[in-house]
Amino acid sequence: MKIHFIQHESFETAGVYLTWAKNKKHTISFSRIYKNDPVPLNAENIDLLIVLGGPQSPNSTKEEFPYFDAGMEISLIRKCIEANIWVIGVCLGAQLIGEALGAKFEQSPEKEIGIFPIQLTNDGLKDSMISHFGESLLVGHWHNDMPGLIPSSRVLATSIGCPRQIIKYHKKVYGFQCHMEFTSEAIEFLINKEENFLNTQNTYKWIQKPEKMRKFDFTEMNEKLFVFLDKIEEEYLKNYSPK
Repeated sequence: MKIHFIQHESFETAGVYLTWAKNKKHTISFSRIYKNDPVPLNAENIDLLIVLGGPQSPNSTKEEFPYFDAGMEISLIRKCIEANIWVIGVCLGAQLIGEALGAKFEQSPEKEIGIFPIQLTNDGLKDSMISHFGESLLVGHWHNDMPGLIPSSRVLATSIGCPRQIIKYHKKVYGFQCHMEFTSEAIEFLINKEENFLNTQNTYKWIQKPEKMRKFDFTEMNEKLFVFLDKIEEEYLKNYSPK
């Protein structure tokens, strides 16, 4: 598979999405937005698009983030969906998927930073791609917003703080507001960016202290994400024909 990542910041990494791609020896390419890398103009040479998170929102301006062009990313996402290519959005990436399909992102009821459980909905428990997550699973969170919904989308998982944690937009299009790709190293980059805020804030209910996040074992969460990605690979190979 040819996997293309859109990475918005150096401190918000691909985590085990990249680990899985490397272990499977897939062809990997990146648009590192923070380095002013271009976003592909079309879906050629992409079998799986993974749009990662970031501090931006779909409404962020050039004044706020000169290197971020939501319109360009939304255009690529739309072209991949139209070409029947697999698309995964993480956090900001999930919100951009919604925007590409005409659904405006919204503010989440709660700001969530840390490791908290998600609960699969009835649709989630019936979804063959993620039913192995189980009824409840501890996963990473680092967000204030959530993706919009279209009439055909299905909410597959929720949390106490956010009603839209995993969304299935189409058969090959999944939005993860949560971060199942986190590792100890990946979350350390984020903690270092906001450690002062995390240690001093007393406003938000669903924000953990850094020391608690650092003690978490991400293995189960990562392994369940690997199974999800394995299923994507299996589906891709069923229809694969050499070009």
